[in-house]
Amino acid sequence: MTLHHRTPVRPTLLNSLGFAKPPAQTRVVVAMSGGVDSSVVAAKLMAEGYDVVGVTLQLYDHGAALAKKGACCAGQDIQDARRVAERMGFPHYVLDYENRFRESVIEEFADAYLAGATPVPCIRCNERVKFRDLLQTARDLDADCMATGHYIQRKEGPHRAELHMAADPHRDQSYFLFSTTQEQLDFLRFPLGHLASKSETRALAAEYGLAVADKPDSQDICFVPDSNYAAVIEKLRPGAADPGDIVDRDGTVLGQHRGVIHYTIGQRRGLGIGGLGDPLYVVRLDPDLRHVVVGPKEALATTIVPVSEVNWLGDGPFAGEIPVMVRIRSTRPPRPAILRPLDATRAEVELLDPEEGVSPGQACVFYEPESTRVLGGGWITLRRRKSV
Repeated sequence: MTLHHRTPVRPTLLNSLGFAKPPAQTRVVVAMSGGVDSSVVAAKLMAEGYDVVGVTLQLYDHGAALAKKGACCAGQDIQDARRVAERMGFPHYVLDYENRFRESVIEEFADAYLAGATPVPCIRCNERVKFRDLLQTARDLDADCMATGHYIQRKEGPHRAELHMAADPHRDQSYFLFSTTQEQLDFLRFPLGHLASKSETRALAAEYGLAVADKPDSQDICFVPDSNYAAVIEKLRPGAADPGDIVDRDGTVLGQHRGVIHYTIGQRRGLGIGGLGDPLYVVRLDPDLRHVVVGPKEALATTIVPVSEVNWLGDGPFAGEIPVMVRIRSTRPPRPAILRPLDATRAEVELLDPEEGVSPGQACVFYEPESTRVLGGGWITLRRRKSV
């Protein structure tokens, strides 16, 4: 019997970004905010031999009252990004997205606050500016992919790319990226998502000799100085801070407030109605009547959370109901819930344990149980409560 020897088939070698070609032939557009995270991404990819192009967005007029020193994408940050590009030797461009940012993010932020919601403009910025307009710019530059400094992981699944939480739960930004579409995810890369801590990122920055290695993290929304949301709303919508009544759940007037925009669901301090017995919390905002509605802490407990504008990643929308983990605020860990899709863009989430301070305008992000995978998410709308 004659044995026929077959030449073994060598697997196609992929570079670190998942492409079957050398890094030098792989063009990557890096979204650079001027902070340490995106700077390290650009420097790291350049050091690995990729064809890197840095792009920084000018999102608002740096001389306007809305801008603040040290804010994301403010003038100093643009200079910091440019210096990183000069040091590492790759081209860097600044794109004026001021009008798009104002129309797509800032105007809605103001209107949402006036409607009694608590918006998350960073999500809208990712959805409508960075991962839409900037991503298209990257395609126009013939890039193979676009990389960002977000702390989140993109993993290859059995069918398509999957979105997963960052390895460092303290830095995880999956809450802010739930609206990423599958098409966008196929094009995006997140080189920092696997790092165990921010200290590793700063160590890499020092290794590359970047001046931003010790630059503080931005803590506030980029166009909101010192977290003073009301001041920004009053500037954008003059007369928005009209005073009104603080009432209990029966409509009894307990005091006066200085404008609905100064209050948020769950707020206890600064109501100016002390001495009325048990502590009272803001449980609802009624901008039409200019009412701040207060009640006891147990009135904040919520189990049913209606969600709209749902973005599904992977297998959704699902039929029937499925167990999931959900995050309803960026600062809180995922918690068990039942997800009931109502149609392609709406769903109802039932929390297994009541949550306090669930606010319309915040995001509700779905995760696969016993996994780090992001299944999608949507925006919390007006809700009804179950007694507890």
